[in-house]
Amino acid sequence: MRWYRIQEGKELEKIICNKCGKIILVNHGIAEADVLSVEKRWNYFSQKDNDVHRFDLCETCYDKLIETFQIPIEQE
Repeated sequence: MRWYRIQEGKELEKIICNKCGKIILVNHGIAEADVLSVEKRWNYFSQKDNDVHRFDLCETCYDKLIETFQIPIEQE
């Protein structure tokens, strides 16, 4: 989840992990820790016809998520 401060424009203030709620502060537009940001627009053949879903995961929650995969992720 992205948290913005509205001044003369939108300025990203912090990112909150949608799974655990960890707050990742942003200084001068740069996050203090890395996050996985996902944005998905669902197609007409889904039950979410044209909905857009967005979420952010901290690195710890990302690691826990990929541990549940049947097929391991590809890494370089």
